[in-house]
Amino acid sequence: MRIDAVSIFPQFFEVLDLSLIGRAQQQGLLSISRIDLRDYTEDKHRTVDSPPVGGGAGMVMKPEPWALALEEVLNQRAEQAAQRPTLIIPTPAGEVFTQSTAEQLAGHQHLVFAPGRFEGIDERLTDWAEEHFDVRRISIGDYVLNGGEAAVVVMVEAITRLIPGVVGNAESLTEESHSEGLLEYPVYTKPADWRGHTVPEVLLSGHHANIAQWRRDQQVQRTRKLRPDLWAKHVVAQQRAKE
Repeated sequence: MRIDAVSIFPQFFEVLDLSLIGRAQQQGLLSISRIDLRDYTEDKHRTVDSPPVGGGAGMVMKPEPWALALEEVLNQRAEQAAQRPTLIIPTPAGEVFTQSTAEQLAGHQHLVFAPGRFEGIDERLTDWAEEHFDVRRISIGDYVLNGGEAAVVVMVEAITRLIPGVVGNAESLTEESHSEGLLEYPVYTKPADWRGHTVPEVLLSGHHANIAQWRRDQQVQRTRKLRPDLWAKHVVAQQRAKE
């Protein structure tokens, strides 16, 4: 997979060189490039923003630097690539990012991220980009950040760990929170008694069927208590599966 991240703060993405994602890049499983948006400005001040038309607070990111940067991404793209690249614009006004979204995007060949700042990017950039990219506006939650870079890091983490070979033990991916619409069960390690807090006896029994049932019960209890919204969706999905 190829990932391009365009930003006025490209150094923000250096965190992606660490841990499993950094190792995956070294192994050639994916490539991540960081592009400085200010390199595509045309004035000595490297200006990327301007006041909003019609008045209002804040500044709006100009479309031309973005278009120039994205055109270079397209020009560097392998001509034989089967898929159009997917342009992801992090925005509170987008679809909510979920585990299902991450699974969909993990199968793409080329992802391009365009995290805005200030009051966002001129809407005409999105209109233009739809001629060249599969554009998706995505939100990581119902809150506002100073910029979209943090959202990009979150999405890249969630997406790339699903690429075969990135996570060492692939089985762990099937037992995580949200993998089946439920939260993950509680986990423990040695010692069995720590400061008077003990590991549940069933986990020490060696009885695999009982352990599996206990873990499933814990998933259900946790989800019903902490995320009733997820539990309601899970119940509906189970009912549809039986029909």
